[in-house]
Amino acid sequence: MEHAANEAEATEEQHSSAWQYRHLMLGVVGIFAYVGAEVAIGSHIVSYVALPDVLGLDPKAAGDMVTYYWGAAMVGRFAGAYLLNKFSPTKLLAFNAIGAVILVLISINSTGAVAMWSLLAVGLMNSLMYPTIFTLAVAGLGRHTEEASGLLCTAIVGGALVPMLFGFIADNSGLRVALLLPIVCYVYVMWYGLRGSRRTATV
Repeated sequence: MEHAANEAEATEEQHSSAWQYRHLMLGVVGIFAYVGAEVAIGSHIVSYVALPDVLGLDPKAAGDMVTYYWGAAMVGRFAGAYLLNKFSPTKLLAFNAIGAVILVLISINSTGAVAMWSLLAVGLMNSLMYPTIFTLAVAGLGRHTEEASGLLCTAIVGGALVPMLFGFIADNSGLRVALLLPIVCYVYVMWYGLRGSRRTATV
């Protein structure tokens, strides 16, 4: 009995802070990566579609294309609300992340309308990432959920930092090379869906 009591006490100490949940902390990185990738792409679509080997659009026409990127995200969000009731959130998250990677790779390796529309379609893949990562990250946290939510909301700083790095790479190596950065972010999101979201506590 004494041994069992000691084990219970040790478990309670192990769960004394939200910071000790592995799936939460990996989820914080997931939110950082997702928001960073989404904003990085959205912030540079105008410059991308204005490239001569894409469509060479003037600034106004290129700016109009951004609407499709964010519009796809909105449509996907509504569709995602339905799909999340039908399929495993972890698998849907991984599926969307893989879809985003494929679309970015298609865009990098193509020209003209294909390069533009494949990148704009990434918005559709982004649609359910935030709510899904958030939900997976706070699962099973009980009394630590409020603290965990604060940590996850703080992770949206990725939307400021990742685009800065994206811009640096674009300035030095070109926009197509810079698009490899969002790919890295989406690969992490895919991994989080398949492996990182499993609930375990850290030391």
